[in-house]
Amino acid sequence: MPLPHHTHTDSVDRTDLSLNPIFAREPGNVPRNRLPESELAPEVAYQLVHDELMLDGNARLNLATFVTTWMSPQARTLMTECFDKNMIDKDEYPRTADLEQRCVRILADLWHAEDPDDPAGCSTTGSSEACMLAGLALKRRWQQNNPNGSRPNIVMGINVQVCWDKFANYFEVEPRLVPMDGERFHLTAEEAVKYCDENTIGVVAIMGSTFDGSYEPVAEICAALDQLQQDHGWDIPVHVDGASGAMIAPFLDRDLVWDFRLPRVASINTSGHKYGLVYPGVGWVVWRNKSALPEELVFKVNYLGGEMPTFALNFSRPGAQVAAQYYNFVRLGRAGYERVQQYSREVASDLARRIKELGPFRLLTDGTQLPVFACALEDAETGYSVYDVSAALREDGWLVPAYSFPKNREDLSVLRIVVRNGFSHDMADLLINDLERALPRLQRQSSPQRGTESASFAHGTDSHSKRSG
Repeated sequence: MPLPHHTHTDSVDRTDLSLNPIFAREPGNVPRNRLPESELAPEVAYQLVHDELMLDGNARLNLATFVTTWMSPQARTLMTECFDKNMIDKDEYPRTADLEQRCVRILADLWHAEDPDDPAGCSTTGSSEACMLAGLALKRRWQQNNPNGSRPNIVMGINVQVCWDKFANYFEVEPRLVPMDGERFHLTAEEAVKYCDENTIGVVAIMGSTFDGSYEPVAEICAALDQLQQDHGWDIPVHVDGASGAMIAPFLDRDLVWDFRLPRVASINTSGHKYGLVYPGVGWVVWRNKSALPEELVFKVNYLGGEMPTFALNFSRPGAQVAAQYYNFVRLGRAGYERVQQYSREVASDLARRIKELGPFRLLTDGTQLPVFACALEDAETGYSVYDVSAALREDGWLVPAYSFPKNREDLSVLRIVVRNGFSHDMADLLINDLERALPRLQRQSSPQRGTESASFAHGTDSHSKRSG
């Protein structure tokens, strides 16, 4: 059954797409939701789809996404040359398979794995799959040592990405979510150990929270778990969700110990399509050594030719993103990644400072960890909401998300800005200019027009509809 999908276009009931007569020799229509009876010329079909996609937002102005929106022309060409290669078919495409293993070895070395020349790891379709594979390895290791039928649990901050909620749901693990409290917006060592017991398969620590871009204190969490083991005998491993930060910290925060240098860290994931600087979607997961990945989770297939080991939730997938990741590694090297990530951090921290200086905003983070920051309105700004600010910026093409924080801090609504490769100081100037133009109009409002703050001003209409406007 197809999942329900509602957009603002659902209210327009058009069963057909109209063909532009300048592209088609004869005017006509094409059904939207059924196969047409006859063929279209390829150039007409292209133009039809191309024109519809013009209404999407400009990806370069999307400050909501962590995902890469720019790659060099050479990388784009390389990807088009690999679109037809199936990553899983390692016997047919041995060079693509070798590039995958080279990338795994590069990451294992970058993150100080025990044997970076012979690591345990693989590419995935993104960090969501990578996290689920890491979680499965944690669960299986726990089951090997606890064959008592108890229900396993996993401890993590409530600020985790939704893939961890999916993992817990799909694979029947109790999620123990540590709520936010006051100005504490992510997991701390003190809070993590309070939620652990003998059935805890692991603790998830995030290098770069989706909510505000902050690093969680991985070393402190590991030290607290070391003490917990001494006190209770519970050997609880840590998985580091480095979807973003695992490609920032090795280059910009070299003195920060968060990776396999900590013996309790069992696995690390990252998104190659975020600060790995590759188009979506590719992720990576690496274990500290081969014993951290239970052998029974690895399947061997021979029907593609050769005896091929595979550990993944997916099977067939394109090799283009893996080739692009290796291209970036050899193209940029350590110095290039450091230069690119440092520029993003400088743009983010400078933009955060300038937004704070505008007056109505207070910063929760300042872009000096991930090149990401979150800000809220000062308490004195009562006539408009962050949702109103987001909508005003959207009028100029900017996509800046506004959202509320989770349990215990649902009262806090923020704007978040993600600075990625391709977002420059010049573009930051344009954003500030548009924000400065929008603020006087917003400050003349008597009450918020959007967001939860506007619920009491629905005037008899459906308040949910009002809030979602």
